[in-house]
Amino acid sequence: MEKRTLGGSNASTANERDGLVVSSIGLGCMGMSEFYGDGEGDGESIATIQRALELGINFLDTADMYGPFTNEVLVGKAIAGRRGEVVLATKFGIERQADGTRVGINGRPEYVRRACDASLQRLRTDYIDLYYQHRVDPATPIEETVGAMSELIEAGKVRHLGLSEAGPTTIRRAHSIHPITALQSEYSLWTRDPEVNDVFSTVRELGIGFVSYSPLGRGFLTGRFQSPDDLPKDGDFRRHNPRFLEENFQKNLRLVDRIEEMAKEKGVTAAQLALAWVLARGDDIVPIPGTKRRRYLEANVHAVDVSLDTNDLARLDEIFPPGATSGDRYPDMSAVNR
Repeated sequence: MEKRTLGGSNASTANERDGLVVSSIGLGCMGMSEFYGDGEGDGESIATIQRALELGINFLDTADMYGPFTNEVLVGKAIAGRRGEVVLATKFGIERQADGTRVGINGRPEYVRRACDASLQRLRTDYIDLYYQHRVDPATPIEETVGAMSELIEAGKVRHLGLSEAGPTTIRRAHSIHPITALQSEYSLWTRDPEVNDVFSTVRELGIGFVSYSPLGRGFLTGRFQSPDDLPKDGDFRRHNPRFLEENFQKNLRLVDRIEEMAKEKGVTAAQLALAWVLARGDDIVPIPGTKRRRYLEANVHAVDVSLDTNDLARLDEIFPPGATSGDRYPDMSAVNR
């Protein structure tokens, strides 16, 4: 598996310039515990994580709110005895209770410290490679949140800092307090917002890496779903996601049909083509497709072997230009791009 470096290109010290070296494709673990319907049990999820390590995928992504809390426990169990093989990323900031109740967005310094200690315990580790603020807290100045995060680095509990779904102004303010290694935001053929809202230009100016979550459009770009009825009936938030509602679904499906046609011509799957497109957008971008099944993981890995020339990229731009997808990314967009 090829490696990519997140952050460090414009850093001021030798240690920061090293950045964070990760596999060119990571593994999003969220769906193993919540949001995408019932899985095949922890056994298959753990086997998927361990298979990822065998394939050279060392970049694992989780968060305390997934489950809530249970996803970190699952990841910690899966990597027990193999911590040195893993670049481990987790997040804080979307506060939930154990029963799943959402408390709100929390970036207060005392919460940052408490959340980190709890994550370390669940993950069975004494350090986190990349610690993200999951969403920006509008009630807490970003300088205070990042200040507390930087204290975690001084304490040896965290090695690199990240933000998720932050806007350009917030990114700059955060980076002025402590170097930000990576920004994680949604990015795929059907979500090209970072190209047009100055996020990419900002992170590249500052030397910050970009981690693309949902690079397969929450599964839509795989072509697996031909109707909203194909989604799991229980526990799948996509049934309430604007892009998966009937009218938007059919419009978006017509775009995916064209992706599948192109993929067939190239002898690859639609998912592999979509991931190859993200990889082709820059060496500073690392997609983290999520799956809870080994067979999808093994197929996704082959995206690194898909070569896209300028004609291929132009064709994909024509099929899926920015703004082509119908519907908002979330039912409530108020917590993103702050």
